[in-house]
Amino acid sequence: MDTSTQLLVVTGLGKAYQTRNGGKGQRALRDVDFTAEPGELITVIGPSGAGKSTFLRCINRLIEPTDGTVTFCGQDITHLSRGQLRPVHRQIAMIFQNYNLVYRLTAIQNVLHGRLGYKNVLAGSLGLYTEEEKIHAFELLDEVGLGAFAYRRADQLSGGQKQRVGIARALMQEPKIMLCDEPIASLDPKSSRMVMEQLRRLSRSHGITCIVNLHQVDFALEFSDRIVGLRAGEKVFDGSPAECTPDVIRGIYEGDAEAMVDVAVGVEKNGQIATPVAAAMGEAR
Repeated sequence: MDTSTQLLVVTGLGKAYQTRNGGKGQRALRDVDFTAEPGELITVIGPSGAGKSTFLRCINRLIEPTDGTVTFCGQDITHLSRGQLRPVHRQIAMIFQNYNLVYRLTAIQNVLHGRLGYKNVLAGSLGLYTEEEKIHAFELLDEVGLGAFAYRRADQLSGGQKQRVGIARALMQEPKIMLCDEPIASLDPKSSRMVMEQLRRLSRSHGITCIVNLHQVDFALEFSDRIVGLRAGEKVFDGSPAECTPDVIRGIYEGDAEAMVDVAVGVEKNGQIATPVAAAMGEAR
């Protein structure tokens, strides 16, 4: 495969965790192949324990893969040293379920932390930023609708606002990819929709690839360019939302009734079934 022209190519990715005595433990990922192009919004769905978070963290090597290769911008990054990874991490931002903000700092200070990967130890520890960086941070807060909250402490923001600060911080890195690990899992439906709308808009307007782990399949169907399904550490689906039929979803979740109910919650609009998932649930009743 020619990987030189693709943004991200994952080949044969595997991850096995060791037991405490050093023996073979749980295998979280098995032989996963995956590609991503600039500006795509790709959601990764699957039941709990399917390997979704492990998959994201293997891409940027927060977790070290056991097998396979990760090629980013034509460069195999699988075996780079920590020092060699530093410029790579600048271009691969991450958004976390728990926001990962410094709560005693203001929104604007948290956004500026997106530049720490470009600073030496002294400048980073002292919080020394250029005027251009400060102006850009304010612009990004405006872009995510939080310009008026720039000097609000992070612990005084709502969950949805915290996540949008996290998005602005990620944009401050000037990344090519944003890895979003369950970014709406802790949010109410209104805030969840707002965050997904922001990610889709930013993906298109900035040309940033977003890879988003989700439990909410209705949002995956609505906002994705592509959907990837993981089950027991294996990729079992990779296609468009139109191809992600009720039968496909049942296969990804292995007919797990609780998971399917979670998937269908809240997707009826004006008395009509809003997604194929809900339609499948309706047929099953």
